[in-house]
Formats: sequence, structure tokens, C-alpha cells
Amino acid sequence: MTTNLSNSANKHDGEASITAPAATQTHSSYSGPTVDNAEQTQGSHANVPTIDKAENKPKTAKELEKERKKSEKDKKFAEKQARLTSSVSIAASKNAEKKSKAKAAGEQKLPDYEEDTPLGDKKILKPFEDPHFKAYDPIAVESAWYSWWEKEGFFKPEFKADGKVKDKGYFVIPVPPPNVTGALHIGHALTGALQDTMIRWNRMKGLTTLWLPGCDHAGIATQTVVENTLRRKENKSRHDLGREKFTELIWEWKEDYHQKINNSHRRMGGSFDWTREAFTMDENLSAAVTETFVKLHEEGIIYRANRLVNWCTILNTALSNLEVDNKEIEGRTLLDVPGYDRKVEFGVLTHFSYEMDGMEENIEVATTRPETMLGDTAIAVHPNDERYKHLLGKFARHPFVDRLIPIVADDYVDPEFGTGAVKITPAHDPNDFALGLRHKLEFINVLNDDGTMNAHTGKFKGQKRFDVRYTIVEALKEKGLYVKKEDNPMKIPLCSRSKDVIEPIIRPQWWMKMRDLADAAADVVEKGEIVIRPSSAEKNYMRWMKDIQDWCLSRQLWWGHQVPAYFIELDGVVGNNSDGELWVAGRTRAEAESKAKAKYPGRTFTLNRDPDVLDTWFSSALWPFSTLGWPKKTHDFGSLYPTSVLETGWDILFFWVARMVMLGLKMTKQIPFKEVYCHPLVRDSEGRKMSKSLGNVVDPLDVVSGISLQALHDKLLLGNLDPKELERARKFQKVSFPDGIPQCGADALRFSLVQYTTGGGDINLAISVIHANRKFCNKIYQATKYVLGKLDKDFVPQEVVRKTGKESLAERWILHKFSIAAKEVNEALEARMFSRSTEILYAYWYNHLCDVYIENSKALIQDGTPSEQRSAKDTLYTVLEGALTMMHPMMPFLTEELWQRLPRRPGDNNSTICKAAYPQYAAELNDPSSEAAYELVIGVAKGVRSLMAEYAIKDEGKIYVHAYHDTALQTATAQKHSILSLCGKAVTAIDVLSPSDSTPSGCVVFAVSSSVAVFLYVKGRVDADAEISKAQKKLAKAQEAIIKQNRILGGEKYQASVSEEVKEAERNKLREYEAEAQQWESSIKQFERLRVA
Repeated sequence: MTTNLSNSANKHDGEASITAPAATQTHSSYSGPTVDNAEQTQGSHANVPTIDKAENKPKTAKELEKERKKSEKDKKFAEKQARLTSSVSIAASKNAEKKSKAKAAGEQKLPDYEEDTPLGDKKILKPFEDPHFKAYDPIAVESAWYSWWEKEGFFKPEFKADGKVKDKGYFVIPVPPPNVTGALHIGHALTGALQDTMIRWNRMKGLTTLWLPGCDHAGIATQTVVENTLRRKENKSRHDLGREKFTELIWEWKEDYHQKINNSHRRMGGSFDWTREAFTMDENLSAAVTETFVKLHEEGIIYRANRLVNWCTILNTALSNLEVDNKEIEGRTLLDVPGYDRKVEFGVLTHFSYEMDGMEENIEVATTRPETMLGDTAIAVHPNDERYKHLLGKFARHPFVDRLIPIVADDYVDPEFGTGAVKITPAHDPNDFALGLRHKLEFINVLNDDGTMNAHTGKFKGQKRFDVRYTIVEALKEKGLYVKKEDNPMKIPLCSRSKDVIEPIIRPQWWMKMRDLADAAADVVEKGEIVIRPSSAEKNYMRWMKDIQDWCLSRQLWWGHQVPAYFIELDGVVGNNSDGELWVAGRTRAEAESKAKAKYPGRTFTLNRDPDVLDTWFSSALWPFSTLGWPKKTHDFGSLYPTSVLETGWDILFFWVARMVMLGLKMTKQIPFKEVYCHPLVRDSEGRKMSKSLGNVVDPLDVVSGISLQALHDKLLLGNLDPKELERARKFQKVSFPDGIPQCGADALRFSLVQYTTGGGDINLAISVIHANRKFCNKIYQATKYVLGKLDKDFVPQEVVRKTGKESLAERWILHKFSIAAKEVNEALEARMFSRSTEILYAYWYNHLCDVYIENSKALIQDGTPSEQRSAKDTLYTVLEGALTMMHPMMPFLTEELWQRLPRRPGDNNSTICKAAYPQYAAELNDPSSEAAYELVIGVAKGVRSLMAEYAIKDEGKIYVHAYHDTALQTATAQKHSILSLCGKAVTAIDVLSPSDSTPSGCVVFAVSSSVAVFLYVKGRVDADAEISKAQKKLAKAQEAIIKQNRILGGEKYQASVSEEVKEAERNKLREYEAEAQQWESSIKQFERLRVA
């Protein structure tokens, strides 16, 4: 059971791609020892948007949606910027490589990392002096942890002593089972990153959690792959082996690939409970399939019928409508069809005539499929069409087979289309099928299962269907019945797996009535019992439920769940196997025999089990409850069902999600899950679906470990690509990965995939973004390394996070930022705003912790009193330990490695960060006034650095901080030392000016806010005329903003519809623009005086 590789990443196969929402970050000029960017590989750094000042009140749904849209907009902008700068980055990296050759020549490359920790033991932490731990090395950092986590059982759900879930509740995700057909791709990695983020987050919040792993047997996909391999290696088909031996071969193949899939999950850090792993053909899951089929058959919901099915002649099986792709063409088009050497013509309407029997008259019809005329059993016209009323009830003669064709009247016919006469082929067209039933026409199948013409086609018997498309036209010409051809827009139904052109064929199959089931499934969504996100996915779900068709369950395969139904062959009677009365279903053969005896008492019969298997999606529809033990009454099913979230790609919303809801409600009388989150599809950096033939499929393990271009080429040879596809794939790899894929590590990959998930459009994934987030991992690594270097060996943290009253302004600020970040990241994850959660964490780590507080803490730790030093270290520990635990769900390996190196708080007995408490908002740390004060300090320092850079002042910088009200004056005066520390060594003097002081002369200005401005003394060091010109442009820009802002505030509609809170925010903007304009006016006057002087 599988979808195209271009479809979702899970069962459910996802996409892959690469140009990320490498979020943009406002430039921050602060740096300290924590940002030692030494790494063992090189790469550009990702940028992330700065975060607006946090509010303490919970955000409304409207605000959350606004943030989601903003994230989506930021993502698109970042993707555009990434494309614009990619060539520059490549050039820059090449130049850097050239410059470093001399240095690199003298350096010895590190040998491959070897782990000393015995498998399953807690990792032996090596000192930072170790060559592999001096800088961030993902292979070294990620080594050993997973086997310890698994052995210790950290991922098993924890129950109370009485067997019930914890007081905080439970959180369960059944993984969308990947098809056991090969390696996982980047789409699966997206699924895993999002689900494990939710699982680890809830585990750390104290809930009973379970992420249940498993694989799907993927009937068509697996049988096709194994049969192709058998044909390629041994030149044999499955029929050469027989069903039993071929099935045994698939089981052997399954075991090999199953382990590869599981090992990939482990490398990615997925916190699965492997003791509960499921496979759709396990004993219990197979029992669930049988129970469901038998019960629904007994209720008449599953029935036997001879109806049109979508037939794939390559796979030799029926398919559901959802497994058929429709290719639209505008007119005559030549397409490749499997099994044909030349391309086949489509998009053409062929006109020909039938001769009327016993009359000197012809009737003209048209068709896009001339070969099907061999199965025509009627010609239909509209009952009010005067042209044909005289022909009603008469017959036309078939030119190639001995058959008379009646002329019938039906409102279905459009008299304005074509000739107004329609050939009717009930056995090969859905519309004709319905008309055939109404008029009790003969249903004649003209095709064999392999797509050749059968015995009903006369001289065309044995020919391939699309060869007949041409030969029958020639035969019509010979008889003088051919009229013409013309272009005709149409849709071509294609098998989603083999790309064969689907043929509608009548076959006796098992069907499921869907209308009542769909109504119930729609009802629980309408009532809010199941929430589907995003809202667009819910709309698609409801639309599909409204237009649902009965489900064809039968598949003509050998691999899968054999239909538990038996045909009753009564002695002396030739039965019709499409007759549902001659079938019984049974959980066992004995039960089926008992039912047959009850149905035909005293009769002698033989039972023959249906050789077909069930659609793979049938067993998948039972996944949420069969994996927990149903139909048995197990502890897991009783305690952990319904599950919490079903996270998957939107492309299998109908294949899988809707069917789980329907059968969950029917079989368990409960919803199967409370929430559905549909993630986007992952595409390549150019926005194309990922396809093996394009060479753009990315193995997540290649991103984790890195891979050379040649190795990527070599992997292409392991597939079944034809020479043309192979060459095209190689070309793509050369262009996209000229130097291969750099080693990024699992944590950087996971974080990037979560970062991409905005809740909007599909993802265009860029390797450069993932590698940039490896740099972010290095930032975290170096920051922690620095902090550990500042903590004494005997340092003992506070028992609980609390203020002592001795904290400096910088400490109060970072504690406030930490608490607000915890609040906002919890809100974002709760609302499934995944990209937003990464923005919050990135901003906290990068903009607040590393670039500001750690830098400021240096002075406190080095020059402060013992009390100040202790307070600074306590705060440093609190905000770093909290930062690691907040990041853990997205970066499990790095955070475990670093958390284990930190001293524990008294009473903290957690042996792993996996079980550490997730940070929550703490009201006692909330300090808006300190935030405002320190934001002024930061703004001043930023302004100073900006001016110093703009005017190229590299030493002896003299600064004036002009405060415009008393609060700003008090802050600037008290924090003068901090400002100087943050400004850098090039600044030698800072003076703080009061509101009453005049504007300093000989200076340039930076408008920090309406409260304060920064002036840099530049007299004699700059070109006054050039600076006047620059200032005039900036003044004009500020004046334009003032006009625009006044227009907004003055609008009547605005005043009537906007809240006072929003109005005040807009008034603040106006004040900022006015202050800026005043400062530029002042600056221009200063430069004019400089010019005169």
C-alpha cells in the first residue's frame, strides 16, 4: 500500500525537496566567546526572523492564524532570497576554500569517529579537548545515545501503579506506516520530525506518551518490486515460483528492508516504543482485518457485485479511483505506454459510421477509444432529437462481429455534442455502464487481463489494445465507414504506480457501501470531535465525503490479506461467482462451512476461498486500533484509544485518513483520533515532485552523514531506472549537488524540517538551509561549552528556578525572555504552528542568549562582586538549561549530549533530558519594565555599532546617548557600563545626555526609539556633503511614513472598527517616525555646521 514517491511521507510516502524557510534574522552585531564558529566543515549560517515583544495573555485563534500567514510569507521571501544569493554563496565558499588551502595543507583531517561506549550503555562523555569534541561534530555528538535510550525503555508509555494513565493524561500517535518497499526518503523524515517533536514535548510535559512504530505490507508496491527483482536477477515471473514460494520470497525481502527502515528511524532519533512495533500482516492485525470483513459482510455493508473496475494491465489488478491519476491533454498527444515500442495517440475523436440493418442509411458516431467499438451493444440518441426519431427501435449492423446494435433513446445524450448519436460500450465505460443497466443491454468485455483483445473481437483477437486503435481505423477505411479525426481535450486515467493507461473492465469484485459510513465520518468533523488542520484539508475532506463512491476492495495479487470469503460450489450446479448469494465469509474455514450448511441445508457443496487479496488500504484503515490490540480487549486499547493525533501528508487524506475515521467509528464505536494534522509535501529546490527518475529523491541518511557526488551516482544504479532516466538523474545530481551533500547531522535536519512546516504550501527544500542549521547547532554547542567553562567544578544550581532579588538588569531581562519564550513555544506547539516554534527558539538562542546575555555576563563574572558573580552564574545556568530542554524535542541528540554535561539541580533525579520537565511560563519571571529598560540598552548598543560600521570608525569612537525622558535617562545612566561592554572595544567614551541638554555638535545620529537617540562624533572624519545627501533621503523616507501613518489613523472606518489596543500601537509607530524625522533634521543641521566650519 503506497502512494507515489511524490506523495506524502509516510504510509505513506512523503516527498522530499530542498529551499527552506531559512528564516531571516535582523542583523545582530553582538558576539562573544559562545559564537566561536569553528567547525569541522564549512557552511553559511541560516537566519531567523526576530520575534515581536511577547505578550502575557494567550493569543486568540485569529492572532495565531495571522502569525501562521506571516510565517508562510516569511518562508516565501526567504526562499526567494536563498535563490538570489545561492550563486553568491557558492562563489564565496570557493574563494574561502582557495584562501584556506595553505592553512589546510598543514592540517591533518580527523580520522573517523569511533565510539568507545558499549552498545546500550550510557554514553561515556569525552572532554571538550578531544579532537572530535573541540568543535561540533554531529557524528560524534549523536553517537551512542539512541541505543541507551532504547535499552532503558525511556520511550515506553508510563502508567500509574493502578495501570491507568498519568493524571495529566495521555498522548498517542500511531506512525503512518511506511511501505516496506525500500529506504525512507526525506518525506518520511518530515513526518518523523513533526511527530517526534510532539511526542517528546508531551513526554516532557508529564503525559503518558506512545509513538507506535510499524510498517505496511504495501500489497501492489511490494509485489511489483519483488517481481521485478526476480525477473531481473533470475528471468522468472511469480507464476514460475507459484503463490506459496513467491510469498515466502516476499517475506524474506520484507525482513531485510524492514530492518533498514527501522534503523533509519533510529538514526533520525525517533522516540518509538519498539516493543509495540506493528506490521499490517502480523497475526493480530490480520485477525482485525478478518474480523472487520466478516462483520461488515454479515451486515451487508460488504457485498459481491459484477461492476466496472479500474484495471491495470501491467499489474493485472483492479485499482480504486484514488489509485488512478488523471492526465489532462488539450488535443492530439502521443504518449508512452508501458509494453509498447512506439508512442500511442490520445486526444483524438474518431468519427465513423454504422450501417443500419435493412436500410440504405448510416448513423455516424464518434469515440476517443476506437478499439472499444468491438464491445458496442447500442447506439443512443436523445428522445427529442428529430434527426433520429425514425431510427428508434431499429438496429445497426456491427461491421466486424456478428451483432445487431439497437438504437435507443436516453436523456443522457447531448444532442448538441458531435453528431448527437453516441456509441454505447457498457462493459468498458462508466457512463455507458449506467445506461446499459437502464436499457438492459448486453455487457460484452472485449479485453483480456493483459490488455489484448479476447474472443469477442473476431479477427482482432490476440492483438494489443492500442495496436487495434490503429488497425481498426484502417479496417473502417477499407469498408468505407471511416469519416474523420479531430482534436479532443480529454483526461487519460493512469495507474499511479505503473503509469499504464487504465481500462474500465467488468469484473466480479468485493465492494463496500460507503454512504452511511461517510455521513458518520463527516458528522464527527462537523461537530468538532475530530479537528483537521489546516482548514483547507478539512474542506477537502468534507468535499470528498459528500461525493464518495462505493469502495472496490478486491485486488488480484498474491501478497496481502487473502479475502476471508468462500464460494459455495453446489454439486450439479454451475454457479455464477458474481452472485453474492453463493458466497459466505468466515473467520475460519469451519465458520464458513457452518454458514454454508445453514444457507443450503442438506445440499452437498465444495468451498473455494477467493484467491484475491484485499486492498492494502483496508488493513491500513484499521491501524489506530488494531495496533493497540483490537479486536482483543487489551490494556493498551482500553487505556490509549482513541489516539491523540494522526499526522500525515494531505495527499492521503482520502486514501487513509477518511477510511480510518469511517472504520474506527463503525468497528469501535469511537473516533480513532482527536486531531488530524496534514503536513505539506516536500519538493526539490525547484519545486518539482521528487522522483527517482529525476534523481531528486533525497535519502535523509545522506543528509545526516554526508555523501559524495559519485556515491550519489552509484546509488542510482541500485534502482530500476532505464538508461534515459539514469542519465537525466545524473545530470540533476551534478547540478544540484556538485560537491555531493555535506554532513549535516540528524538534529540539523530535524530542526530544518520543522522550520519548513508553516501550515501553508508545499516545501521546496534546500540542502544549504539544512547545512546552515548545522551552524546553528554549532552555536548551541559553543555556547554551552563556554558556559560550562565559566561554572566552577563544585557549582551547584539553585534547587528551583526563582529570583533572589540580586539579579542585574541583564539577568532580569534574560529571565523574562526565557519565560516568554517558554510560553510562546508551548502555545505554538499546541496550535501546531511548527515553523513559529522554531522561530521562537532560534531567536531566544541566537538573539537573546548567545548574542546578548552571555556577552554581557562576561563583565559580571569577571569583574563583579562575589554576590554578582554567583547571581550571574545561577542565571546563566537557568537560561541555558532551560534553552536545552526547550530545544530537545527538535534536537534530541545535541541537547542530550550537552544536558548530560551540566550539573543537576538538587532533587533532580532525571537520568535523561527525555524525561526532564519542559519549561513553562513563570509569572514570577515576568518583568516587562526590565525588558523595556534592557531593550533600550540593546538598542543603544546596536545603534552605536551601526554608526561605527556605516562611517568606518574603527577606533577612538566617542558616543553620546541622548535620553528624551527621565526613565530613559535613568536607564542609560545606570547601564552605561553595560552599554560600553556591548558596543565593542572601538568605543572609548560614552556620555549620557539629559532631555534638557542640547543636541551634540559634530555628530551623526541613530534613532533608537522615541525615547533615546545615539550620536557618534565624526567631525573631521567624514565627508559632510555626502552625509547631508544621505540624511536628506532618510528624512524624506521618514516624512513619507508620517504621512502614511496619519492617513491610517485618520480614517473613519479605521477609527470605528479597530480596537483601542491596535490604535495605540499605531500611534506609537507615528511617534517613532516623528522622532526619527526630528533626529534627521537635527543631523542635517549638524552636518551643515560641519561643512561651514
